[in-house]
Amino acid sequence: MELYTIIFRTLFIYFLIIVVFRMMGKREIGKLSVIDFVVSIMIAELAVISIEDPEAPMINSLISILVLFGIQLILAVISLKSRKMREIVDGKPSIIIKEGKVDEEEMRKQRYNFDDLLTQLRENNIRSLNEVEFGVLETTGKLSVIRRDDDFERSPLQMILPLVLDGKMIEDNLQKVDKTAFWLRQELKKAGFKEIKNISFCTLNADGSLYVDEKNEKK
Repeated sequence: MELYTIIFRTLFIYFLIIVVFRMMGKREIGKLSVIDFVVSIMIAELAVISIEDPEAPMINSLISILVLFGIQLILAVISLKSRKMREIVDGKPSIIIKEGKVDEEEMRKQRYNFDDLLTQLRENNIRSLNEVEFGVLETTGKLSVIRRDDDFERSPLQMILPLVLDGKMIEDNLQKVDKTAFWLRQELKKAGFKEIKNISFCTLNADGSLYVDEKNEKK
């Protein structure tokens, strides 16, 4: 009887976890955030406990799994609407290499050493730091590399930097592209966008023009 109980619980938990993770959203395992990773481990542990002890009520593990799922879902919904919450939950990318130069201070802040840097540069098929224009440490811990292009003058425009995100101006990024909030408002008005709060995403193209995506844009 105990064997049948274990088989039933294993199958039930297996399909439950598939459903839970599908509902949590699509993200590659190697690109999980810290919160995603912690929740994944906790759900796995709860599943193992439920299967290993057939005498324990299964409902205890199910409630815990559903509570974790609920927390994750609530955080995901809030994060979609709030940049602050996204930064709290997922963190934010850090520029480790800027215009071909390593930012050691930023590396220290992220507790990221040169061994980590060299390993990830090799994974990106980079033979020398001279090949790198920008290196961005993503929130998942992966290093995204933008190669140096000798045909173009070095410029922050070689990176996609949001100037407006979810209706809010990102002043840090404006400084990185040597622009001001006044300039951005003027350019947006010229393009027919009067309210920044109605803009979902805005970035500066390599030719100096703006790419603007409005919130709930009707097609």
